[in-house]
Amino acid sequence: MKEVSFIRQNMEKWKSLESVVDRNSEEHPERLADAYLEITADLSFSRSHYPRSRITVYLNNLASALHHSLYGNRKESRSRIFSFWKTEVPLVMYASRKELLYSFLIFLTGVAVGSLSTLNDDLFARLILGNGYVDMTLENIRNGDPMGVYKDMSPAGMFFYILINNVRVSFTIFLFGVLTGFGAGFMLFYNGVMIGAFQTFCFQQQAGLESLLAIWLHGTLEISAVIVAGAAGLAFGNGWFFPGTYPRGYAFRRGAIRGLKIAVGTTPVFVFAAFVESFLTRHTETPDVIRGGFILLSLAFVLYYYIYLPEQLSHGPSKTQNPVLQSTDV
Repeated sequence: MKEVSFIRQNMEKWKSLESVVDRNSEEHPERLADAYLEITADLSFSRSHYPRSRITVYLNNLASALHHSLYGNRKESRSRIFSFWKTEVPLVMYASRKELLYSFLIFLTGVAVGSLSTLNDDLFARLILGNGYVDMTLENIRNGDPMGVYKDMSPAGMFFYILINNVRVSFTIFLFGVLTGFGAGFMLFYNGVMIGAFQTFCFQQQAGLESLLAIWLHGTLEISAVIVAGAAGLAFGNGWFFPGTYPRGYAFRRGAIRGLKIAVGTTPVFVFAAFVESFLTRHTETPDVIRGGFILLSLAFVLYYYIYLPEQLSHGPSKTQNPVLQSTDV
């Protein structure tokens, strides 16, 4: 990249980071941290390509000022971990809103394919879900307990099994982003096909309502987190596939950091979803209105945390000075 293009592309961002230094006492510690990471990345790039340029001196001075602002205010930081989920994850989600939309659409397409295929082929559910699982579900339906599968294990053992599996799926989808996003897209599509096939199969067996109330009691959070993990994978892959005006390797690293933050941010959601699936979903005798209300509350949380809150934070009074958004757009 030519030096003039590098300067023109980043000057507005650097000016906003100067404002962060000027207002360091008013900025959240995580914003200072992200600003410092961003400017040091630009400084490293400048040192490699324009070692004797004045812009390298300027970036070095700005990085030093941010370093002082960050570590001079360390005592003000109460909890970096808390602020990560309170502010940083929502802001990264806003920067990745397109990837989130694409992830949702890919998953929804998979659900539609799974549902339509099951309607048109009696053997499709067995192909996707396996003969053993389908036969077990049919046996549970005949015994009057369609969702009896959730009662087969002890709650504690089931919790750890589901949690490990869900986190594994999440990070697998994220890491599949290294295949330029197509790997993450395939994983999302396949999971959607499984959901669509199973739900349609249950409706065919006159157990549709019970399956909805049982599965989505935990699935509202669990499936939403999978879709968010898909956005992480797409962000990871797009950094390499669509680098924009950045060098491909640099854009790839930026996409990887953004995707990793999103993937890590889903962990508490998976933990709670695993708890619900292990300890609550098994109680199919719970009144439908209570289970339906819990599903709506879970949906409200997902919409608030992953859509409404990112929008609000991104359009707050410090939007033009927000280094998280500046550093995550690829």
